[in-house]
Amino acid sequence: MDFPDFSLDTSLFEEVKKPKNDEIYDTIIIGGGPAAMTAAVYASRKMMNISIITKDFGGQVRETSEIENWIGFQNINAKDLADSFEEHVKSFDVPICLNCNVLEVTIEDKIFKVLTDDGNGYSGHSVIFATGKRHRPLGIPGEKELVGRGLAYCATCDAPFYKGKKVIVAGGGNSAFTTAVDLTKVGAKLTMVNFIKGWQADESLQERVKSTGNATLLDYYEFIRIEGKDKVTGVAIKDRDKGEEKKITADGVFVEIGLLPNSDPVKNLAELNKQGEVVVDCLCRTNVEGLFGAGDVTTVPHKQIVISAGEGAKAALSAYNYLINKNII
Repeated sequence: MDFPDFSLDTSLFEEVKKPKNDEIYDTIIIGGGPAAMTAAVYASRKMMNISIITKDFGGQVRETSEIENWIGFQNINAKDLADSFEEHVKSFDVPICLNCNVLEVTIEDKIFKVLTDDGNGYSGHSVIFATGKRHRPLGIPGEKELVGRGLAYCATCDAPFYKGKKVIVAGGGNSAFTTAVDLTKVGAKLTMVNFIKGWQADESLQERVKSTGNATLLDYYEFIRIEGKDKVTGVAIKDRDKGEEKKITADGVFVEIGLLPNSDPVKNLAELNKQGEVVVDCLCRTNVEGLFGAGDVTTVPHKQIVISAGEGAKAALSAYNYLINKNII
């Protein structure tokens, strides 16, 4: 089977300086997306003693193929953009804990402690929390069992494996239609299933998918279950108007029904809204002194790369002012 060209990103395996358990950093930056990386650049330029704790570099940027709204570029490869972010941050030689999942952020005697799943704890006078969001699951039978066996949440990662195959895309917004575009590039035969009545994606994206003549759009349908034992063989859906259930055979299912904020590590510390986003003010301050939030995990509207980057810069400058006013630096 022929696949489009793609290569394994080995940058995450490069040797980097590790954070120290016995050091109190000026600021600990949690996250690896545009907000976190921009915060790291701005904090480094202010000569702040920082460390970065993240599962990976790039965040959701690495889950798309092309970006058409990053200033200065009419079109830029998403991986190239994420790689340039990472290279910029690493040029400052800051300590980074890669492949680290943060379990909880606590505070005692005005010192923050960031606890990770490897049993380590890192201390800081302030924290910039910029963990972004994760994909919302369908929450139906067969989903968990078939992840990686035909069910996926990242078209950039998995689209090449569905060349010429039948694929179902769950969702009706920009993410769903962007996924559909990626899949049409490899010649997949698409069925798009939308839960909410009326497609929410930009008209230009909708027209791009419809113009392929290779996509069936089913509006106002509910997913009942993902079918298959060892791999996806199809789905069962229900017409929300008529109540009729039907099955669709498929080789794969891509879920693009929205995102959930990765705010669990601060749920016992910071104020969250009903959606679980970290509440911040115009200076990226949370309700906890010294704890700042930036990017998609926060209540800042319009989840866009350029906005996340700007919020990361603002959070770093706010943290710097906080530390200056407290005579910490």
